[in-house]
Amino acid sequence: METLPISKRVNIKNILFLTDFSEASVIALPFAAMIARAYGAKVTALHALVPSVYSYMSPETAPSLLDAEADVAKLEMNRVEAALTGLPRETVIERENGVWPVLSRRLEQGDIDLIVMGTHGRTGLNKAVFGSSAETVFRRANVPVLTIGPEVRRGGHNGGRFHCVLFATDFNAVSLKAAAYAASLAQENQSRLILLHVLPPPKSGKIYNPADLSVAEALYRLENLVPSDAELWCRPEPVVEHGEPGAQILAVADRCGVDLVVLGVRGIDMLTEIATRVERATAYDVAAHAHCPVLTVRGS
Repeated sequence: METLPISKRVNIKNILFLTDFSEASVIALPFAAMIARAYGAKVTALHALVPSVYSYMSPETAPSLLDAEADVAKLEMNRVEAALTGLPRETVIERENGVWPVLSRRLEQGDIDLIVMGTHGRTGLNKAVFGSSAETVFRRANVPVLTIGPEVRRGGHNGGRFHCVLFATDFNAVSLKAAAYAASLAQENQSRLILLHVLPPPKSGKIYNPADLSVAEALYRLENLVPSDAELWCRPEPVVEHGEPGAQILAVADRCGVDLVVLGVRGIDMLTEIATRVERATAYDVAAHAHCPVLTVRGS
């Protein structure tokens, strides 16, 4: 049974705070600031200035509308910078047709350790129509992404430290990188570490499948994820539940007073995005509905 390689502790020196100046970003900003203070990190506040549809409706008024949008963005970014007073910081506004092109150029520089962003938590028809910038980011970025959803309470940043970390896993290879990050964060913060696996709901008359895990087998795998000599404040707590994964992750997080959920996610490209939409639902649903931040780590 493979255990988590946690000898190397989390090193957060450069945080990228991705903002669209919405209420979601306002709620996420203190999390970026407090984590930066806790780890002695620099914060780069990045805004992708995407021209509104009104900017293209009239060629005669387009230049003035674009200038007005830029002026508003500068004013909003000044407020962000004021909230980061006392921290090493940088503010960047780039005009582009979308968020990802701006972010990907920044990530190519290789100096970002963590992305922090808010999400509007769109679900159902709204998500189908407008999409989710947060999901695009955490499934394409090559660094961990901390998503602050609309259900996260203001002031819940705990000074940038986490006292109870929940790592949910289905034991696939994608989750291994996230598992190491969860254990390292728990070690760094001397926090509780809850390890969760969700089994399918039991069905009467179901034909036995040798590949299905029993509760005892799942607990054994969870207990053996973390090496016995890990310098944790307490032993990790394995938990096995039955049901729909997203709903059970949220339920356990609430029941145990979790202040950080860690998930491994699969990467996407634009060609396969539609085909894998159903498979990818759990991570986004958790990020959109959790009462605490959700850290996603792309496994592949």
